[in-house]
Amino acid sequence: MSTINAADVAKLRRMTGAGMMDCKKALEEAAGDFEKAQEIIRKRGQAIANKRADREATEGVVLARTTADGKTGMIIALNCETDFVAKNTDFIALGYSILDAALKANPSDLEGLKSINVGGKKAADLVLEKSGITGEKCNHISTRETSLPHW
Repeated sequence: MSTINAADVAKLRRMTGAGMMDCKKALEEAAGDFEKAQEIIRKRGQAIANKRADREATEGVVLARTTADGKTGMIIALNCETDFVAKNTDFIALGYSILDAALKANPSDLEGLKSINVGGKKAADLVLEKSGITGEKCNHISTRETSLPHW
């Protein structure tokens, strides 16, 4: 087993956003392999999301943007359980990254939104990972596209 040092834990934390102890445990379990440790953290996030499936996610953010020409706009809602997570800059940044990708991909429905590519991953997978990081149910990405009047 390789020695896990604080720099390795900090590096994995920057990569995943998971807590320090979660990163340390994942690295120990993966014998220092960062890819395996990331997968362990992802699987733990899925387990957390599954445990919290019956909870209500009534907090969150609603974000809106328009295309550069100002003719099309999109609104997304990303839900979580508490206002503490909803106000978290990483949670809000996730919402904006999904929104920006949605403006480019222009999905026709919710399933299309969940499957868009955001930085090499599906939007739904990123939300699931965020659930593992925050320890809360994070879901219900929804979208609304609208054609804006040209003034």
